[in-house]
Amino acid sequence: MTNINVGDKLPTLTLPAIKRSTLALFAGASGDHNPIHIDSDFAKAAGMDDVFAHGMLSMAYLGRMLTNWQPQSKLRKFSNRFLAITQLHDVITCTGEVVDIVNENGELRARIEIFATKAEGTHTLAGVAEVAI
Repeated sequence: MTNINVGDKLPTLTLPAIKRSTLALFAGASGDHNPIHIDSDFAKAAGMDDVFAHGMLSMAYLGRMLTNWQPQSKLRKFSNRFLAITQLHDVITCTGEVVDIVNENGELRARIEIFATKAEGTHTLAGVAEVAI
């Protein structure tokens, strides 16, 4: 039996504002050195106001929220859609809500809707995850 129910909210994760150093560190950690994320001159020449965050950075934040809630070994599915660009200085908050409890081949799983959201309310990522319970 589980104490996880439909409608339960995951503990919210709010990250510090995105800095240039955040992007540089993530580029090194992920191996994604696309200059649109780390070189202001390149980003401006491409028509952007400045560099912006890697989409996978917000996905990593969502993953952290999930594994703060349940051990990584219980994570069965995790997918996202990219909805908006995360700009420098944005503060991202990750949220999740259990929307279903399913039985997958004899294993109970919580299906969770997850979002990464800017302080002004724009969702930058939306996705779903399934966690064994």
